[in-house]
Amino acid sequence: MIKLKGKANVDEDMGFGKNPTTNNQRLLNKDGSSNVRRKGLPFFKPHEAYNSLIYMSWNRFWVTVSISYILINLLFATIYFLLGMEHLNGSVSLTPLTKFADAFFFSAQTIATVGYGHLSPSGFITNIVAALESFIGLLTFALATGLLYGRFSRPTAKMVYSEKIIVAPYQDGKAYMFRLANLRSNQLIDLEINVMLSINISENGKPTRRFVQLELERKAIQLLTLGWTIVHPITEDSPLYGLNKRDLLDSEAEFVIFLKAFDDAFSQNVHSRTSYQASEIVFDAKFDQIIKTDEDGVFSIDISKVSDYSLLN
Repeated sequence: MIKLKGKANVDEDMGFGKNPTTNNQRLLNKDGSSNVRRKGLPFFKPHEAYNSLIYMSWNRFWVTVSISYILINLLFATIYFLLGMEHLNGSVSLTPLTKFADAFFFSAQTIATVGYGHLSPSGFITNIVAALESFIGLLTFALATGLLYGRFSRPTAKMVYSEKIIVAPYQDGKAYMFRLANLRSNQLIDLEINVMLSINISENGKPTRRFVQLELERKAIQLLTLGWTIVHPITEDSPLYGLNKRDLLDSEAEFVIFLKAFDDAFSQNVHSRTSYQASEIVFDAKFDQIIKTDEDGVFSIDISKVSDYSLLN
């Protein structure tokens, strides 16, 4: 187990406690979410429904909405079918399957309050069920509209980070570097970044974990128009001074990134997080050039090459 060198402050805490990490488990996933399993929660979590629907991926959201829509219509179609198809005026189907299909599409028309008129309910019970479904449909579509608005209006930072941290020549020495860029065309201003090093160390002969805020060449910029290379110089005051990749792997080091910026489109602060493990560090390399100037003198950046680097001889 290593002992940190340099003059870094090791009293920082990220809320993960001091227990050392094991089996190379991340504290923070690449997408910025915490790698923590929460136990003791009830099986049904209605208090998490809105949060889950807002933060889940778009693909999962549309699958969830589509399946919910189909299941609701299947439920009401079953009720209409069991009440008797004679209570649905206009249904002329003869087989059970086509009768159920009529009930399903009547349910779809009712829940959306479309009401084409080809099928209509008759009888007190059937009309009660149709009225209840219409009411549920109004609430459901109002909820879906609110969720869509919430997902579209929620300010988020869509950043792309280099896949690796590299250790490259810097001034008269070397530095740890990673690169980022904005995937969107919106303007991000007043950017601030913090890089925390999570590392297992030995204290009084016992393994423990410490969090160290790394000093950066530049931790804030006014405007992100191109890319931004984050640099931590390896000086004698750096906690990484004298450590090689084997040391970082053995101590299960992890670089945790916190980025804050002001989104000019939403006029709100946005945040982005990610992390790098020791296995994602490349020594003696340099990033490839991704910013060029065209014949008109206009800068251009190739976002697809943010992670590209070359090994030094």
